[in-house]
Amino acid sequence: MSAVPSSHLSVGIRIMSLYQDYLSEIETRKTQGLSPKPIDDGALLDEVIAHIEDRDSAHRAACLDFFIYNTLPGTTSAAGVKARFLKKIILGEADVPEITRAFAFELLSHMKGGPSVAVLLDLALGKQADIARDAAEVLKTQVFLYEADTDRLKDAYAVGNPVAEDILRSYADAEFFTSLPEVEDEIEVVTYIAAEGDISTDLLSPGNQAHSRSDRELHGKCMISEEAQKEIEALKLQHPGKRVMLIAEKGTMGVGSSRMSGVNNVALWTGKPASPYVPFVNYAPVVAGTNGISPIFLTTVGVTGGIGVDLRNWVKKLDENGKPILGNDGNPILEQKYSVATGTVLRIDTRKKRLLSEDGTTELADLSDSFTPQKMEFMKAGSSYAIVFGKMLQTFACETLGVPLKSAFAPAREISHEGQGLTAVEKIFNANARGNTPGKPLHAGSDVRVKVNIVGSQDTTGLMTSQELEAMAATVISPSVDGAFQSGCHTASVWDLKAQANTPRLMAFMHKFGLITARDPKGVYHPMTDVIHKVLNDITVDDWAIIIGGDSHTRMSKGVAFGADSGTVALALATGEATMPIPESVKVTFKGTMAAHMDFRDVVHATQAQMLAQHGDNVFQGRVIEVHIGTLLADQAFTFTDWTAEMKAKASICISNDETLIESLQIAKSRIQGMIDAGMDNDVQMLAGLIEIADRRIAQIRSGEKPALRPDDNAQYFAEVVVDLDQIAEPMIADPDVSNPDPSRRYTHDTIRPISYYGAQKKVDLGFVGSCMVHKGDIKIVAQMLRNLEAAHGEVAFKAPLVVAAPTYNIIDELKAEGDWAILQKYCGFEFDDAAPKTKARTEYDNILYLERPGCNLCMGNQEKAEKGDTVLATSTRLFQGRVVADSETKKGESLLGSTPVVVLSAILGRTPTLEEYKSAVEGIDLTKFAPPVQKPMDSLSVHF
Repeated sequence: MSAVPSSHLSVGIRIMSLYQDYLSEIETRKTQGLSPKPIDDGALLDEVIAHIEDRDSAHRAACLDFFIYNTLPGTTSAAGVKARFLKKIILGEADVPEITRAFAFELLSHMKGGPSVAVLLDLALGKQADIARDAAEVLKTQVFLYEADTDRLKDAYAVGNPVAEDILRSYADAEFFTSLPEVEDEIEVVTYIAAEGDISTDLLSPGNQAHSRSDRELHGKCMISEEAQKEIEALKLQHPGKRVMLIAEKGTMGVGSSRMSGVNNVALWTGKPASPYVPFVNYAPVVAGTNGISPIFLTTVGVTGGIGVDLRNWVKKLDENGKPILGNDGNPILEQKYSVATGTVLRIDTRKKRLLSEDGTTELADLSDSFTPQKMEFMKAGSSYAIVFGKMLQTFACETLGVPLKSAFAPAREISHEGQGLTAVEKIFNANARGNTPGKPLHAGSDVRVKVNIVGSQDTTGLMTSQELEAMAATVISPSVDGAFQSGCHTASVWDLKAQANTPRLMAFMHKFGLITARDPKGVYHPMTDVIHKVLNDITVDDWAIIIGGDSHTRMSKGVAFGADSGTVALALATGEATMPIPESVKVTFKGTMAAHMDFRDVVHATQAQMLAQHGDNVFQGRVIEVHIGTLLADQAFTFTDWTAEMKAKASICISNDETLIESLQIAKSRIQGMIDAGMDNDVQMLAGLIEIADRRIAQIRSGEKPALRPDDNAQYFAEVVVDLDQIAEPMIADPDVSNPDPSRRYTHDTIRPISYYGAQKKVDLGFVGSCMVHKGDIKIVAQMLRNLEAAHGEVAFKAPLVVAAPTYNIIDELKAEGDWAILQKYCGFEFDDAAPKTKARTEYDNILYLERPGCNLCMGNQEKAEKGDTVLATSTRLFQGRVVADSETKKGESLLGSTPVVVLSAILGRTPTLEEYKSAVEGIDLTKFAPPVQKPMDSLSVHF
């Protein structure tokens, strides 16, 4: 290695070792077929620059490439080093012949915010006129400016700086957007069927590869399969100039979660490079499904400026009366309207918004929903949040200059029906709307900017969220956010080397950014691996709140919550806002009486089954489920809202009675206080502020100033579903139906079966009680069943393993205080130890009770799974192929979903029970009860909280 120039001697041997380590890492990655990892460490880039300045260095050419093409932009420490060195080149303080002044400005223009904007402002507001002019031209293309940046422009304009005025006038005209190329009039695509049936985001970005999501090239290798990747590459070679459209044939694309990493992977293999100077960041993927795109996944597609297509290429076969013809299985027979077989070439007419045949003569589908004015803007700008920042920047410039705002962007749709009342979600959106016409009530379909009250980031997407925050140059949480939490639940099961490498780094970043973090970078409190949805459910202390979270199960029983991709979460953290259309709603009410032996989880299953029976199609998909829950407290009501992700709903809202809501808020306050007592509050006392909000809300309800949220009597709904509790006679199971001859009907959540269907013959290899679908009452049910069986038989013997994972530590503390944890400990063969967490995932199970650490555990499937080929009966939410259990060479893995008592009894018996066995086992046990709300508030509340 050549000597380091004297100007860099202060860097020392430590930095030299960083570069050597980087070279070693490059050699290791070569063996995996990977390129050098993009540089985000400023100290490493310092040495890279040292080699660039040393004309005799043998590493100089490589280091030039690393500097130009392989350094991450945004607010990484490397971006700061790169921006400052480019500034020196522009000012003539550093001489790099390969990087001219013009090229240095070009490189700065691709760094998109943070230190690059600071450098451009330094140059634009400096004394060298020619440099200032060039810097201003680059600044006019930038949108990721924050208050510190805009304040500098404002101050310079106030003292008469002409360059500042020139930049502001450009911003006022939104030239950063108007100068961009328009979306092509026609896009040619070639189809690739990724799978038949619903495509879970696990296929695009497997949960067990979550540790690699921030390493985009490495993570890209896990999409679908190596064979599929080769097929996609072959299609691109066969069809140059055409874009590959990834398809879910006979299904919905992107069910299960938002999974920004899934969209990133699709873009990596099929999209366009965002910049020649930023490696492995692609945008503009094209995805499609026979039954459209899952709502939260579609939002993620918009983040990357992509296109989501509802193909509708398979339709129901109708009889002469227009009614669907049913097959032997009772399901409608589908017939193909047109083929999208892999390799089919199609045309997308973006102006007429139509999908056309290859020759353009046949119209195949209406794509109006894919090419709304707002979505077209996302495509033009390359991302949805570039539009959000652009709108803010244009408004700022007009206000600073004192000129009228002539928005360069499509006007927000404002749909208002005179005399029509508001649904619950319409009320929440109207209450939190920003920038809309004052006094004008907005109904479903309106585009609204809304204040976000609560934001959640989870640990397997959190590193991507931190990268998104760095990319948009954000450094601190928006002060308008009431509460924000970074969880550690998705990697709670195993403290392996991957978790040890990623989790502390994530927690340190988010703590500094201003979130409450599950793990304390300062080590004051022990790691809290509580399930994020449960924590968000507790810290949501206003039924009028809007919640955004980086997981599909961000569905609170107070307020309205939306699962989102890591980019949307980052945007909510940075700006305190989200932008979306007000969704349509489906009203769910109940009648009849819940049988004494039934659990509320069975009511949830029945809602799905009865909805399909009443409407034929899934009317919940893409809409808000407004469930009139009345006296069910927030913990139990969450069981319903949580499940709505599997119903493909966009969100859910619980309509509660006043006293029920007050009780739920009191419970939330006590749990937030527990977090404060543990030392989890931050410097701005975010948690204490949430308790104040809860107290104000309780006072409003008690005084009658603002009762619990309710829709107007004359609100209009897309559909209404009435669930008849009298029809629910026995426990129900959601079955993945892995042997259905029609692949499109496997691994959906639409097959709901009573336990009698199985005739007590269905072997169960493992039971799982845990994840976000259970509450304190569920763990108490486990304890009560053990006591009952012990009293009846003298002991309890398990014929299958039973894994129990409480969702939060506070539940365990309460169970210990109430005496329930002791009976669980008596029968467990394994109990988690936070002082010595597992470092390896369990691969085999004994027929014992396992008490696992709070967290997602088997439901996530990224660390621990059941044994391959097992039949698992679980309380969780996921039945997708390979999620909880993988297939073996001889048997398909199955993940069936049921209530806690069914799961426990099945693990004890080693099979599904008969109805009589079930009734006997739950006799005298306090199951989660529910009764339809009445006009006047009911006095009784469920004991489960």
